[in-house]
Amino acid sequence: MKMLPANPQAHPTPPDFPDAASLAALRAWYEGVSARDAVVRYLGERKASGQSARGVLGHIRRLLAEFARRRQRQDLAALFAHGAAERVGRAKAIHQAVDLLRRLPPPEPQVSDDIGQWLPARAVGALRAHGIETLADLTVRIPRRRRWWTVVPGLGPASARRIEAFFAEHRQLTERARALIAVTDRGEIVPWEQLRLPHEVDGSSGAFRAPRQTCTLNADND
Repeated sequence: MKMLPANPQAHPTPPDFPDAASLAALRAWYEGVSARDAVVRYLGERKASGQSARGVLGHIRRLLAEFARRRQRQDLAALFAHGAAERVGRAKAIHQAVDLLRRLPPPEPQVSDDIGQWLPARAVGALRAHGIETLADLTVRIPRRRRWWTVVPGLGPASARRIEAFFAEHRQLTERARALIAVTDRGEIVPWEQLRLPHEVDGSSGAFRAPRQTCTLNADND
């Protein structure tokens, strides 16, 4: 069988996408070349000592499946989950999937997304321990607050800056989250304009509050 050269791709390759040599080895394997021959032909110099050819190709398939999941294409990720005997029958579908994945733009974050999809693992651990699971949960902590991260144990300024940069890049998240999240009475941090104080402490019955008719401000409380 004629072997395919590992030519550079016509479209720019995303940085977290397998490189041209890896894809060439995988494509040869799907077209019926043995795992050993495909890896030696395209990845021989990069194959680690003691590493099996099937293991190398399996790793490339897992990378592609994970890339597909990050692009929210579970259907394409599922194509790479199969036994070796099924590979030739899937060759055309795999080639098309790889080409499509390379062209897909990164997905836009949604307020309902889990924070683990978008934020560094270290920051995610600290946020989860503080009860923050989604981007919506996190979004309302950031607007109008300096040093907002100080109430989250384990979250330092460096991680906070990265989170702020993420929200600055995706400004639509703030408005979407604030439109979706209802004010709760669980003592959580919320934007100041959403605070609802109990009547007993809102100043409406303060000892030094003058009669309404003598006030210049149209306000009933503090």
